[in-house]
Amino acid sequence: MSRSAQLLAPSKWRAWEVVLWLLIWATPFVFGSHAALINEIAILALFALSLDLILGYAGIVSLGHAAFFGLGAYGAALFAKHVMPDPLLGLGLAVVLGAVLGALTSPMIVRGTDLTRLMVTMGVALVLLELANQFGEITGGADGLQGVVMGPLIVPFVGRFEFDLGARVASFYSLAVLFIAFLLLRRIVHSPLGVSLQALRDNRLRVGAIGMSVNGRLAGVYTLSGAIAAAAGALLAQTTGFASLDVLEFHRSADVMTALIIGGAGWLWGGLVGAIAFKLLHDLLSAATAQYWTFWIGLFLVLLMLVGRERLFRPWTWFRRGGRDD
Repeated sequence: MSRSAQLLAPSKWRAWEVVLWLLIWATPFVFGSHAALINEIAILALFALSLDLILGYAGIVSLGHAAFFGLGAYGAALFAKHVMPDPLLGLGLAVVLGAVLGALTSPMIVRGTDLTRLMVTMGVALVLLELANQFGEITGGADGLQGVVMGPLIVPFVGRFEFDLGARVASFYSLAVLFIAFLLLRRIVHSPLGVSLQALRDNRLRVGAIGMSVNGRLAGVYTLSGAIAAAAGALLAQTTGFASLDVLEFHRSADVMTALIIGGAGWLWGGLVGAIAFKLLHDLLSAATAQYWTFWIGLFLVLLMLVGRERLFRPWTWFRRGGRDD
């Protein structure tokens, strides 16, 4: 195999990827009664993709990614309530708002260390949370922004779709946005920009030494990540018809970080796998023990970190040195 073919090989679609996406698209048909859960999984997966872009590929640690998510949710909800109920226009507005916030806050991110980034990102989310609480006459405050009614989803050359109570249309809408974002990010991470981001993550000084713009790349990918996270927030507000302070709470950032840890950072499928696993665990555990489901999630994470993702379901290998199975 030539050198160029080796470089292009990771960007080619594999058979299992096509099969998985076909299965994902089939879930609203097969599990129509669980369309609301499928919609939630798609939104969390999109949110996880945005975090994976900066954490897994660029090495930017964030504990305040809910800032973009919440901004997108409120932006889309306010746009639908006071301007126009068109979901696609509202989604576009949310993406722009997320990109603007990412661009404005990126100078504080690119020059800091990991600890600085943790504090700055969390601080930005807390500031937005307090602003949303203080301007309750606009955002609804602690009661949330109610009365958000979305218009039909009009897809050119396809048709007009009304949002239904069973969330069937909402699930397809969120899956479509997730698929488009996946295609975009897959193209980016396998491009020269994506390769340079991974090199920057591994050795920032070396990338700067060969003449590449370190800060420019970090700022660009952080802005794009903010736009995608805002799109996830917009989907939540549009498909539920509600936006509250909950979209800016710290647990949003913690949940998406947990999902990414479960699925694995640094590969795009990690966000999807983690979102599916986290939401299914949440749904099953909360149904079995509503008060203590977080205990079991925490125990699962401890085991995941101690024994490794590959060995978690092979207990007989936990106490062997080097993780060997022989």
